[in-house]
Amino acid sequence: MSSSDSVPFPIYLDNAASTPMLDEVMTEMLPYLKEHYGNPSSLHRFGRMTMRAIEKARTRVSSLIGCNRSEVIFTSGGTEANNLAIKGVADLVRKTNPEKKHIITSTMEHESILEAFRDLEGKGFEVEYLPVTKEAQIETTDLERILNDRTALVSIMFSNNEVGTIQRISELARVTHQKGGLFHTDAVQAVGKIRIDVKQLGVDLLSMSSHKINGPKGVGALYKREALKIAAIIHGGGQESTLRSGTENVHGIVGFGKACEIAAQRMGEYETKVSALRNHLIDRVLHEVPNSRLNCSTQNRIANIAHFTLFGVNGEDLIIKLDELGIAASTGSACSSRNQTSSHVLKAMGFSYAESTGSLRLSIGIMNTKVEIDQAVSILSKAVEELRKLSPFD
Repeated sequence: MSSSDSVPFPIYLDNAASTPMLDEVMTEMLPYLKEHYGNPSSLHRFGRMTMRAIEKARTRVSSLIGCNRSEVIFTSGGTEANNLAIKGVADLVRKTNPEKKHIITSTMEHESILEAFRDLEGKGFEVEYLPVTKEAQIETTDLERILNDRTALVSIMFSNNEVGTIQRISELARVTHQKGGLFHTDAVQAVGKIRIDVKQLGVDLLSMSSHKINGPKGVGALYKREALKIAAIIHGGGQESTLRSGTENVHGIVGFGKACEIAAQRMGEYETKVSALRNHLIDRVLHEVPNSRLNCSTQNRIANIAHFTLFGVNGEDLIIKLDELGIAASTGSACSSRNQTSSHVLKAMGFSYAESTGSLRLSIGIMNTKVEIDQAVSILSKAVEELRKLSPFD
């Protein structure tokens, strides 16, 4: 950290955006950045060594989500995995079953889902968007109402990246299958944090990302049910079972695999520790920051996310102020924050302008401590008080 970026005690509470890499992950990656540099497609020993490393990582990823290793396709991250799932299904449907041009998602999905659906809408697909409740929950009856025999695909995120609500994925997948549609879930915020078994869930496709679970950036994966056929969206040498051409990101894949192995081993510890820290954080904020409100389901929510409305404060001003005071936080999705637009998730939840403007997402990781949470809340309380004195908002 440069001197210009120095802060009294940097506290990182933006783990929903990205997580710090574990030392064990870095250690496992280093040989593949130095001495094990062969191209996995090469037949010599250097290539065979890196290909073995990829397959070992594939096994680790598959073990985390309960699938066969042949059902894991490595990608550059969650965004590519989402695009491969959605456009891969759409491209194949367009060629083999052109009357099935009805596709469904929700109004609160990640931008990589929404933009993929908008792209397909421009290519002749009929897109419908499911509404969500005030707690960001999707009602199964709403999905049942719009499903029909022409529905090719339904894509619903597992847990929301801004407010943390977990959806009833197995139920949504079941009703989708009853109408003959395929079901995809963006599980980037859920994999490695809660127990997932894709076979029990009954999903056809599931997206995941390494840097959300203390692995490296630039790598992710798509689970694709074995018998399911989809079209490739990147063409070339035919890597990843012909579905994702291009020389593999070996060191990234190795790190992702190690992060998955560690996540599986520490799942119980993660759920216990992080949910306790989250609950402590929520209790302190609601008691010590006047005119604050929690924005998420109190029952079905991911362990690491707490989302608040702090009335009378501009969220972006608060993020800047907290950063100056040594706290890394966000108003919502990192992928949308540079656009400086109000959250489409909060809009979908029916929030007013005032409710959306004062939003704050604090997301906890396995490396955070109770001392950090207490320090952060004390700083937050003072920052909010100071900004409210200057705020034009009532």
